[in-house]
Amino acid sequence: MKCLAIDDSNTVRLALKLVLESQGYKMEMACDGEEAMRKIRVSSDFDLIITDINMPKMDGITFIREIRKLSNYRSTPIVVVTTESKPEKVAEVTMAGANGWVAKPFKPYELISTLNKLREKPLEAELQGQL
Repeated sequence: MKCLAIDDSNTVRLALKLVLESQGYKMEMACDGEEAMRKIRVSSDFDLIITDINMPKMDGITFIREIRKLSNYRSTPIVVVTTESKPEKVAEVTMAGANGWVAKPFKPYELISTLNKLREKPLEAELQGQL
C-alpha cells in the first residue's frame, strides 16, 4: 500500500515513516496540504492518507475537503493524527471526510490498529465507529 503522510513536523513525519514502513507501507511525505496536493497531482495512486490538522499554507481540514472533491480520492481512507481533541474539531474533521482519528503523541500500535480497522470495514462504517 502506498501512503501519503502530511505533517509540518519533520519529527512526526519521520516517526510515521518508520512505523508504517515497518508494516510494509510505501511512504511519501509532505510538510503541508499544498505540498500534498502537488504530490497527488503527480502521483494519484495513494491508498491511504494521514494528515495533521494545524499546518501552514493549507491546513488539514482544507486539504481533506479539497482531496474529497477528486473522484479518485472520494473513498481513500484518511486518518487525522493531531494534538487537537476538542469535540467540535472532531466533528469538523468528520464532516470534511476523514475516516479515523489518532491523538498525538501517537503510539505505534494505536496507529496500526486504526489503519487495520479501516482496511477491514467499509469506510461508511468507519465514519460511525472511528470518529
